[in-house]
Amino acid sequence: MKNTNLPSDNIAYSNIIERTSIRKFTDQNINDTFCEAILHAAMSAPSGVNLQPWEFVVIRTPEFLKELGEALPYSASVTNAPIAILVCANRRRFLEGDDSTLWVQDVSAASENILLAAHALGLGAVWTCIYPHPDREDAVRRILPLSDDFIPFSLIPIGYPAATHAPINKWHPERVHNV
Repeated sequence: MKNTNLPSDNIAYSNIIERTSIRKFTDQNINDTFCEAILHAAMSAPSGVNLQPWEFVVIRTPEFLKELGEALPYSASVTNAPIAILVCANRRRFLEGDDSTLWVQDVSAASENILLAAHALGLGAVWTCIYPHPDREDAVRRILPLSDDFIPFSLIPIGYPAATHAPINKWHPERVHNV
């Protein structure tokens, strides 16, 4: 993975390149300071016209985590996480007209910031998809008390990694096109 042409001594760059999806966690709790730091990073994401359409639901209740893990495909890892963050979009803060769907980019950026912040703090996390699947959105709404204005977008289980693995090299220079 090391390439002498890349700035591996840059902490922010290394955090991005070395982040991996973690699906198995220890039973160690996440303290409130780390949780707040992760949410602060999420809210630091870029946002169209700075509307910041995101809302975050921090889930610590084991019963909710279990129900979500059983109801959502690809989200079984949430059952062994000490916390999960549900990233939602708030319809009241959407742009109008042709830009009405830019909220997807905004909450995607916030979701990525959660993953990067968790990794930077020595935690593991994985992005699990809810939107644009109505059945998954409905499942979340059955389990959690959400405002009708909220669109569940992603569910991110977070915890201390039970095991680590090397990051996958996703560099494909043939996908770069210079003009």
